[in-house]
Amino acid sequence: MKTKIIRTSTISLSLNILLKGQLRYLSTEFEIVGISSQGNDLIEVQKRENIQTISVDMERGISPVKDLISLVKLYRTLKSEKPTIVHSITPKAGLLTMLAGKMARIPIRMHTFTGLIFPTRTGLMQKLLIRMDQLLCWAATHVYPEGNGVKNDLIRFKITSKPLKVLANGNVNGVDLNFFSVDAVSAEEKYRLRTNLKIAPDDFVFVFVGRLVGDKGINELVKAFSKLDIANTKLLLVGPLESELDPLKSSTLNEINLNSNIISVGFQNDVRPYFAISDALVFPSYREGFPNVVMQAGAMKLPSIVSNINGCNEIVVNGKNGIIIPVKDAEAINLAMHKMMEDKSLYEEIKENSRPMIESRYDQQLVWNAVAEEYKLLICQLKNNVQKFF
Repeated sequence: MKTKIIRTSTISLSLNILLKGQLRYLSTEFEIVGISSQGNDLIEVQKRENIQTISVDMERGISPVKDLISLVKLYRTLKSEKPTIVHSITPKAGLLTMLAGKMARIPIRMHTFTGLIFPTRTGLMQKLLIRMDQLLCWAATHVYPEGNGVKNDLIRFKITSKPLKVLANGNVNGVDLNFFSVDAVSAEEKYRLRTNLKIAPDDFVFVFVGRLVGDKGINELVKAFSKLDIANTKLLLVGPLESELDPLKSSTLNEINLNSNIISVGFQNDVRPYFAISDALVFPSYREGFPNVVMQAGAMKLPSIVSNINGCNEIVVNGKNGIIIPVKDAEAINLAMHKMMEDKSLYEEIKENSRPMIESRYDQQLVWNAVAEEYKLLICQLKNNVQKFF
């Protein structure tokens, strides 16, 4: 009989996007169950990954009453399902799952920190977020930072004294190098898309992929691009506009709406065509765990301009496969854009290096194997401990 493992995330989109393909792969050796808030993404996960899914609604923000209800529901679910391992990603799911797992006496409770919020906060909010992550780690049996930057922050802020292990080279799912390939998008499809978006053949296209919110650096990116005094440039924004948790400045929204060289296409199920018609990724986020989009862009031979934050500065080596800039610095973004366009030899060099550097470190199969081997190791250790007890 296969060992039961439950994977949890706060919203179903995270299971659907962050763990795409991995759950199906793991289900060949383990009985995998996915838990997140209800939604179409959870239905898609069940069908695509061919696993059981259970919906337990969880709030992304802090909501004491709703969080308590979610905790009780998770506890009851875990008591009923009786998994050997529960493994969470995303902050709220991590806190609630680890507490519920401890209450339900699940023997192996794993949490992967895919990004930390508290380093970018101040005052009472930072203290609260630190206490929440400390509580999460107290309830967990095993803690996994997604990269060395996250690991260093957990140590620096004294979040836990438990061992911190980075799996593979620091990403939760790796990159499907066959899927994210320039050969995956035909010349005809690229031509049609550029024509529909009114992008000229000689336009240099900077692309951003992700949520259009403040902490992704969109305010600084739009400001930097609006001051770019080079003809034949476009800024392509691929992602949903989220106005609830972290809205953009009104001046940023006005610039996006009025600047004909800024093209916002909203959320796209398949981002590959947009990478394929672009020349460089710009990803000036304030905080990340280990951003998939930077790896995906690199796999499609795009050099990147990224902020000097966790994950980004592990994927990108400055001057080798991209340019690293300071956080929250519109002028630095502007200068990096200039450099990409004006220094042709540098651009060609970092473009040439982009895919090989991703291939060597973040092949999806490498990451999946590392996760499976970690599960086997922990299960073996658990069995040995039980045998010693008896």
